[in-house]
Amino acid sequence: MRERIWAPPPPPLLLLLLLPLPLWGGPPDSGRGRGELEPERGPLQPFDLLYASGVAAYYSGDYEQAVRDLEAALSSHRRLREIRTRCTRHCAARRPLAPPGTGPGAELPFFRALLERARCYRSCETQRLGGPASRHRVSEDVRSDFQRRVPYNYLQRAYIKLNQLDKAMEAAHTFFMANPEHMEMQQNIENYRMMAGVEAFQMTDREAKAHLESYSAAVKHYEADDFEVAIKYFEQALREYFNEDAECRTLCEGPQRFEEYEYLGYKAGLYEAIADHYMQFAYYRVGEYVKALECAKAYLLFHPDDEDVLDNVDYYESLLDDDLDPESIEAREDSAMFVKRHKLESELIKSAAEGLGFSYTEPNYWIRYGGRQDENRVPSGVNVEGAEVHGLSMGKKSSPKIERDLREGGPLLYENITFVYNSEQLNGTQRVLLDNVLSEEQCRELHSVASGIMLVGDGYRGKTSPHTPNEKFEGATVLKALKFGYEGRVPLKSARLFYDISEKARKIVESYFMLNSTLYFSYTHMVCRTALSGQQDRRNDLSHPIHADNCLLDPEANECWKEPPAYTFRDYSALLYMNDDFEGGEFIFTEMDAKTVTASIKPKCGRMISFSSGGENPHGVKAVTRGQRCAVALWFTLDPLYRELERIQADEVIAILDQEQQGNHELNINPKDEL
Repeated sequence: MRERIWAPPPPPLLLLLLLPLPLWGGPPDSGRGRGELEPERGPLQPFDLLYASGVAAYYSGDYEQAVRDLEAALSSHRRLREIRTRCTRHCAARRPLAPPGTGPGAELPFFRALLERARCYRSCETQRLGGPASRHRVSEDVRSDFQRRVPYNYLQRAYIKLNQLDKAMEAAHTFFMANPEHMEMQQNIENYRMMAGVEAFQMTDREAKAHLESYSAAVKHYEADDFEVAIKYFEQALREYFNEDAECRTLCEGPQRFEEYEYLGYKAGLYEAIADHYMQFAYYRVGEYVKALECAKAYLLFHPDDEDVLDNVDYYESLLDDDLDPESIEAREDSAMFVKRHKLESELIKSAAEGLGFSYTEPNYWIRYGGRQDENRVPSGVNVEGAEVHGLSMGKKSSPKIERDLREGGPLLYENITFVYNSEQLNGTQRVLLDNVLSEEQCRELHSVASGIMLVGDGYRGKTSPHTPNEKFEGATVLKALKFGYEGRVPLKSARLFYDISEKARKIVESYFMLNSTLYFSYTHMVCRTALSGQQDRRNDLSHPIHADNCLLDPEANECWKEPPAYTFRDYSALLYMNDDFEGGEFIFTEMDAKTVTASIKPKCGRMISFSSGGENPHGVKAVTRGQRCAVALWFTLDPLYRELERIQADEVIAILDQEQQGNHELNINPKDEL
């Protein structure tokens, strides 16, 4: 997954002064005359009000109204973005800016044109929206929900209530594309697919960007060695990418806050992957060595010291016709303009920061993104006359070293909790073992409620035995527990305990590892694994194979690749055990070879193991050979963008319950007591 970086958008006025002339003014809308806009569609309804109405209808059980309002909210949100983009381009075309001249007052025509453009935009926006733009300002919570595609979660549930399976599946898939950590949605999609009899590739992402779809198609053809078709899709993806980039820039102009578009972070990695990594080899394979060389040199604009690509450049140059001067072949023009503009923007931000008195350090936007490991490298020193070349370097991104300060030993916050072992005693990094996090009574209560809320395969895409055929896995989330408690299927007090002890664990982890920012839930899951009778003789498998929580463990390479489908956003993990009346089931840490055990922990009531989630802590679970082993598994993130959706919903349920309880206390007051 790509790294999410925020940086302030460039100051629009200074940017206009320094950008190359071809970028001034902006392109007119395609398919229309200069300055024309599409016809009116009537006043636009604020999407936040429609969203609130849809959610209220959903919880009241009016699923038809919920669908109408939620679909209208998504349409309004899409239309708002379109209007803002079109108005900006429309006014840029009608009010072109010219570079300031020389002499006294020579800059005044420029500023006049700039003010006219701003007035044009405000008038256009008001006209197209059918009212003041202030009606469409929304809260950070609503903006976050639309960024995370939360409306589609409500939609998929409403559609399935209405027996509209195709639309439910489409909404679920759209939500899942932005929330790949959402285990329940994974299970829903699997169920929908089985019901509808469709394959994963047939599912539609309603929010998919055109350039990403073209890029995906290009990669598929590339992997199939169909390089001519791959090139066509790569070039198409680039054109669509620049259109998206222009729209994103448009939305960053002015005083509005458009953090959700993540402009500067969004633009770097994908462009680099499309234009440079894949295309150079594709062009090489079809014999277009000049274009291959242009792409390789484009990559060096981002990473000038990459030895593999420097070797590739030398190799491509050796393949050119004798009448071609390698020095005359430059990097792709679009790449050169891209990097030039980025450097200008960076200089402007640094200059503005210095003038305003705050420090600014530019992040590294040119993150290398993984493809195939290193089967695509042109071997150095090959005989260029007849060597069989296997491709260019596309190395995986290994799990990086932890950049934050590695600290531990902070307060445990609660009485009676017993410290057992720290990282050094557990032979590793960022590890801690604690006892008495739960009392015996709480363990019994949790174990009792587990039998009433857990479903076979929950959290494992419905698979009864996801890790080993010799055990049965059952699970439940916090939200499901609260729902069952609210419906009276289990004691509400016990369901609430599940919520409370997971919050207690989060606070302990945050405090003990002395984190200087908030730790959020990424996923919370109560899980029990039961040994299947008659299948335990001579077992040599694990209950859960050795793995790391935020990267793909590669024992042979002694690496952990931080890339999808790993949950790369996870930062800390914890396991809180509920019982010990079973055999086997020890939790183990290993070296990265997945064989050498560095620590083994026997679960028992109230015991908690916590650790950082990266490749520094490979771990697994030994076979459960008799009985049932139950625990609460918790994964945490420091990035609020990846907060567990069900946890947020559970927080809302708890707030409602607390409010109802407060109301009941108030109703029980004897009026005479007020006298």
